[in-house]
This record gives sequence, structure tokens and C-alpha cells, in this order.
Amino acid sequence: MSVFSLRVNGATHEVDVDPSTPLLYVLRNDLGLRGPRFGCGLAQCGACTVIIDGVAMRSCITPVSGATGAITTLEGLAKNGKLDPLQQAWIDEQVPQCGYCQNGQIMTAKALLDRNPNPTDAEIREGMEGALCRCMTYYRIQAAIKRVVRGTATANVEKAAEEAV
Repeated sequence: MSVFSLRVNGATHEVDVDPSTPLLYVLRNDLGLRGPRFGCGLAQCGACTVIIDGVAMRSCITPVSGATGAITTLEGLAKNGKLDPLQQAWIDEQVPQCGYCQNGQIMTAKALLDRNPNPTDAEIREGMEGALCRCMTYYRIQAAIKRVVRGTATANVEKAAEEAV
């Protein structure tokens, strides 16, 4: 066992685990975060995706010893009770059906938009490749990403915040 200091969603956490423990297990079991999910355990489906220093990473195969940067999970996207525009776009486009893969979809899309804020349709499809959805909501996912690119999701976030007051 070893003690690791992890920076997750802006907060520092100390965990005492085996260095080879998958980051996913630490996030869910030790830190109580439920965004990243176990899907395949082979880094092929994307349900476990987190962002480490701006890069979408599969936490099911990333050992905690290798998670040395700033980690963002789905829970870390909303700020001060205000949804991230990407989360709002997911709601506006009614993307989820079963919802199991949505963590991976949103986190992959977030990393894509952070590195390319104005992707083409082809770049969206390429950037989302490997984030699997059994319900086949790929067209809704692409529409939600395009909504963020157009800026209409941000307007809906601001409107929702005003209505909550």
C-alpha cells in the first residue's frame, strides 16, 4: 500500500491504496464519485472516462500511481450549482436513454471541445470515436455537441439559473 495525493475536481485527496489499483476504483470506492462507471474494464467502451490534465483518459486501466495530473470527473463540470453548457446541451437534446454511457460521452465531448471549440461534424465523429453507446444515441450526442459550439446551450444554462432564483 502507498499513499497517493490526487487532485480531483479541484480538491486534494489522500488515498492509501496499492499503486496498481485502477483510478476508477479509487474514484468510486474511496472518493464516492459516481460519474465514472465500470463498463468493460478494457478501455474500449469509455464509460469510465475522466479528464486528466485536459486529456480524456480511461480510468479503468489507469493505475492510481499514474494519475499525477489534475483529474476532472463528471461531478466536476458543474460550477456553483450551474451546469456546464455541455451538460445542459445533453438535457436540451434529450441525449440519454439508459444513461449508462453518458459519463464517457460527456467527458469525451468535453475534452474534444476544450482542444477544438469549433469542430466540424467529421471532427466530432472522430473525436467521439470509441465512446460507445448501446442505445445508439449518436445523432443526439452530435446534436448536443453542436449546440454547445453554436452557444445555445450556454443561453439555456443562464435561463435555467434565472428561473431557479
